[in-house]
Order: sequence, then structure tokens, then C-alpha cells
Amino acid sequence: MAQGAQTFPARIASGWRAMAPEQRLAAVAALGLLITMFFPWYGLQSLNRKTGEIHSHSINAFGDVSFVEAAVFLVAAGVIVLLFARAERRAFHLPGGDGMIVTIAGGWAALLIFYRVFDRPDGGGYPVGIEWGFFLAFIAAGGLAFAGWRIRQAHRPEPPLPGEAPTRSVPPDAARTEVAPRRRRQPPPPPDGSIEGQLTFDDN
Repeated sequence: MAQGAQTFPARIASGWRAMAPEQRLAAVAALGLLITMFFPWYGLQSLNRKTGEIHSHSINAFGDVSFVEAAVFLVAAGVIVLLFARAERRAFHLPGGDGMIVTIAGGWAALLIFYRVFDRPDGGGYPVGIEWGFFLAFIAAGGLAFAGWRIRQAHRPEPPLPGEAPTRSVPPDAARTEVAPRRRRQPPPPPDGSIEGQLTFDDN
């Protein structure tokens, strides 16, 4: 069956099988980051004016969307699209390579989540707490950065562009040694110390 005729679940399954182990690690981390956005991120409090009681409730990352939540969502979704495009052998080049992009994406997401600790949603005069889903998101972002580092260390070549010859990736730290030409062995001198072809007094 041609790739274009495959159903979406079949494409996902075949793309997962085509991924390298470090790419699967990055896909799991990015998917985990997306899932944690549906977990409780912030704890809010509200006052019931009729009874005077304070009620506590939690919201997920989409309960108070700011630049941080939108950027984290785009980072995780973009990494997943990148990895499955590579699994389907899509040819395109990224500055620094896939590993560099995934590492920056994970680090950027972790930095944004950390920044959100100091810039929390408006609690209406009540303190806003940090819930367990927030911490899981931070761990998933760190795992994404680590997976990007693993992709860089693997040095897997990118699919060649149309008309471009495929290249073989060579690790930058690989030692390249030149083989010196073999020197021809000289025959041992005769026992009497004379040199072959040399005239002696007996030849005169």
C-alpha cells in the first residue's frame, strides 16, 4: 500500500516503527509534555459571598492561557510533527540538525515553565498555588532536551534532498589516522662486510 493511501493510524504505527530509539524517546517526551497540559497546573481559591467560605479548585494549562502555555503547546506539537516527518523520510534540512532543534525546544519549554512560577495567573486577590501537573510538565520538558542531546550524539544523517547525493554521517570526534606507506625491507649485508657490486682488490 502506498504511503499516501495509508490511514492515519497506520501512518503513525509505521512511523513509530521507523524511528530510532533516541527519536522515540523524544516523541514520548514531547507527547508527555502535551498530556501534562491537561493535568492540574494551578490551584486557585474563590470566596462564596453567601456563606463566606473559601473554595479551592485547580485548573490545567488551558484554564488560563498565556504566551507561556501557547509556546509550550507549539513546541511539543512541533517536535512531534518533526519526528514523524523524519520517520516518513521527508527531506528537509534544519540549522544545526534535528538534535540541536529538539534540544533547544526542550530547553526553551523548561525555561518558560520555570518562568511561569514567578508569573502565575491572576488569583483575584488570593494566592495561586502550583499543582503536580506543573512539575510533571517541567520534567517532560527536561526529558525532551535530553532526548535532543541523544539525537545529536547518534549522528544519524538526514534524508537527502531531491538531486542531492546521500551523505554518510561521521562523528566529529572520530580519529582519522593516515596509514604510512610500508618501507621496503633492505636485505642483510654479507657476512664479510662487503657490499654487493663493490669492487675489491682481488678483481683488479
